[in-house]
Amino acid sequence: MAGEESPGGLPLAGMRVIELSSFVAAPLGGMTLAQLGADVIRIDQIGGGPDIDRWPLAPSGRSLYWAGLNKGKRSVTVDLRSPEGRRVVADLVAESGFVLTNAAPRDGLAYEQLRERRPDLVHVRLLGLRGGGNAVDYTVNVSTGFPYVTGPEDHAGPVNHVLPVWDVACGLYLAVGLLAAERRRLRTGEGQRIEVALSDIALATAGNLGYLAEAQLCAEPRRRIGNDLFGDFGRDFATGDGRRVMMVVLSARHWRDLVAATGLGEVTAALERALGVDFREAGDRYTHRETLAGILTPWFAGRTCAEIEEAFKGTSVLWSRYRSFSDLAADGAATLRAEPLMGELTQPGIGRHLAPGSPLLLGGTQRSPSPAPLLGQHTDEVLRELLSLPDDELNDLRTRGVVGEQASGVRREV
Repeated sequence: MAGEESPGGLPLAGMRVIELSSFVAAPLGGMTLAQLGADVIRIDQIGGGPDIDRWPLAPSGRSLYWAGLNKGKRSVTVDLRSPEGRRVVADLVAESGFVLTNAAPRDGLAYEQLRERRPDLVHVRLLGLRGGGNAVDYTVNVSTGFPYVTGPEDHAGPVNHVLPVWDVACGLYLAVGLLAAERRRLRTGEGQRIEVALSDIALATAGNLGYLAEAQLCAEPRRRIGNDLFGDFGRDFATGDGRRVMMVVLSARHWRDLVAATGLGEVTAALERALGVDFREAGDRYTHRETLAGILTPWFAGRTCAEIEEAFKGTSVLWSRYRSFSDLAADGAATLRAEPLMGELTQPGIGRHLAPGSPLLLGGTQRSPSPAPLLGQHTDEVLRELLSLPDDELNDLRTRGVVGEQASGVRREV
């Protein structure tokens, strides 16, 4: 069990967290804790929550999304619609002392009610909007301005990006918030209620990165610039073998090495004299990015990716070849398998595939990923272990539909 017998003494060994969640942010927060050694027990409605069959799907029909965000957890299914089912969950919370959730409060599971039984409860809840109301990554993103600086320079309408970045950031904030509250509890003995709003994460990020201050203080609004890098020189180039690469300059050293590797020192020096600029300066590189792109485009177009790699070897030049997800998967033997983060995982109902472990390298050791549970897989195990329920009581609860049966992992209609 991850929480008590974690090999190698993972930092959160001994912590137990009850997770009532769905979709991305809260499950990611729970998985982050589980990968650090916490015993994370995900509670779902019997038959599965709204994300149990969310795309993408494996050929078997199982959700790759659900499996990817619940690695290393234990799964319990309960009839959350029934008072008795909610009492079972409240009992588990009282035993564990930690809750991570994005679920709307239900009678018997609201913070105030849970705290009556566990005064030092750490309760971390994800909200859509701080003042209440529903929101998801895709609705929050469109309200923060990013779709109007994303996309091709000549595009008129908004462009949404496909990465649910606010969900990802929020999931990590949820884990950090829980750990901060746990540290406070160790010092004071007091629990804490923490709320994290998805809209606040997006707004805070826009503010922290200067987008909001720029809009308030600068007369000219930020424009779309396609694949160019804002504030310095970086863009995509076509190569001689029909591929595309991204090249980025962020410092005077990067610029010096790029000029030396491409053999364009005399040309760029002449441009500096003609324009009265210094390309060691980021602002000058950005202002004249089209001119610089014009002299670099033929250099990239006249070389294959392998030749470009050889030219940049041993330099500080920042570059990479564009790959689709299919490219990355097809190059598995050479690329994914070479990544220390990735390990072979046998996921029940899905099969064997490469999957990531935790990006946190602890003590120089990369731990292999653990499979996600089947839905309800640990219901009996957890209720026996945490609540000391005997088999006759478990059988009675299952018979009456209060808790789920030992699951096959297949969703049932409820």
